[in-house]
Amino acid sequence: MELQNINTILIALITVLNILFAIVVIFVERRDVSSTWAWLLVLFFLPILGFLVYIFLGRQLKQKNFYKLSEEERRFLNEAVNVQMDNLTRSDFLHNPMLQRYGDLIKMNMKSSNALLSNDNDVQIFHHGKDKFDALFQDIQNAKIEINLQYYIIQRDSLAVRLRDELTKKAKEGIRVRVLYDEVGSRRMNRSFFKELIECGGEVEVFFPSFLKLINFRINTRNHRKICIIDGEIAYIGGFNIGNEYLGLDKKFGNWRDTHLRIMGEAVNHIQGRFVLDWKQATDQEIINHEAYSMNQERHSGSSTIQIIASGPNSTTEHLKNMYLKMIMSAQKSVYIQTPYFIPDSSFMDACKIALLSGVDVRIMIPSKPDHPFVYWANLAYAGELLSYGAKILLYENGFLHAKTILVDQEIASVGTTNIDMRSFRLNFEVNALIYDEKIAHDLYDLFVIDCNHSSELTLSRYQERSGFVRFKESISRLLSPIL
Repeated sequence: MELQNINTILIALITVLNILFAIVVIFVERRDVSSTWAWLLVLFFLPILGFLVYIFLGRQLKQKNFYKLSEEERRFLNEAVNVQMDNLTRSDFLHNPMLQRYGDLIKMNMKSSNALLSNDNDVQIFHHGKDKFDALFQDIQNAKIEINLQYYIIQRDSLAVRLRDELTKKAKEGIRVRVLYDEVGSRRMNRSFFKELIECGGEVEVFFPSFLKLINFRINTRNHRKICIIDGEIAYIGGFNIGNEYLGLDKKFGNWRDTHLRIMGEAVNHIQGRFVLDWKQATDQEIINHEAYSMNQERHSGSSTIQIIASGPNSTTEHLKNMYLKMIMSAQKSVYIQTPYFIPDSSFMDACKIALLSGVDVRIMIPSKPDHPFVYWANLAYAGELLSYGAKILLYENGFLHAKTILVDQEIASVGTTNIDMRSFRLNFEVNALIYDEKIAHDLYDLFVIDCNHSSELTLSRYQERSGFVRFKESISRLLSPIL
């Protein structure tokens, strides 16, 4: 009898908890309808396991003042944006044909994500890990004031050791060094790896750290950004993490094809501002410098116009996805995409289809080898769907393609950390540089053409001839795509 009473109480308790979580999902978190129904089904069919899954994977971040900005800090940032919005109607902006043509895109980014515009930047493109890291280490060695470094993945290997040792040397010289890495992406890393750096005055922090390295209630929310800012003068942004595989030394992947930018100019301030916000969130340190958000009055020698757009699960809208959609819808001639993960939502697919039906040349390059089997088959499922609309799908075969670039009409280009998948759009903290410069766009186009020579084309006839087993794997992977 007592056992029956205990079972009855447990069942009642589980039922009450399910109802409470259902109320939270429906009325408090206000997710989109499909996501709401998905979590309700999980809670209904898996009453105990579903509760645990929700705790670790389902909870949303608070959106209101996630970065704990003061009223003064928010006012300062808003004023900088308002000044630029006002300048967009003035002659100095209107005389630039590029800014006229993409004025709506610029304004959207400003309004949605406070993405300030800078037009004096010098941009260098890296597509090979050795070149990127050689330049990065050279800039670190030349640092005079501070080094702020943030990566999703820092592996415990020889490249990370080299980085740590270089940073330690600079800390010994009195240079302020800050390192921020993501707990999930850098799961093999810990602060003890940076022991000497910390002893020399360097600062090392973890974004959303786990409890005792075992329990992490934010395991599904990751800081996927990869940036480095040196002396407030030089910034790196793009797809390369820290690890030997990014040098092409991993036998599984072989050659690693990525895209990263080295920027000098006013855009460095905006990348610095993004780092400062993430650092403040991770540490609660009051280190925000208002100049990181302002339009730096110092002129630089470059001529590239750039916006730095960031997005994350704390955002009220999917800023980077909306930027991608607006870019595609702005295209008159061509859209060239390189991405390791092509697992878009319906709005992105619709934008591609509309562009294709409008006569735009849409080419999508994805890896021919998987780093995750479900991702690989999901890539094929979504890319294959666009073949019947006239898209050209290219499978990169010279190693692993990790570049995250979108090129429109060979005029504007986006390079950054954002994959074309629902995780990057909704769950990850991401950042991209949107470049309004035909020269940079042409350089990225030339790289795309070179990559085409190392790719095979997935034609419609070839895709339709796939076996039933492949179709089955695509269907399963597509079903799992929202959580990949």
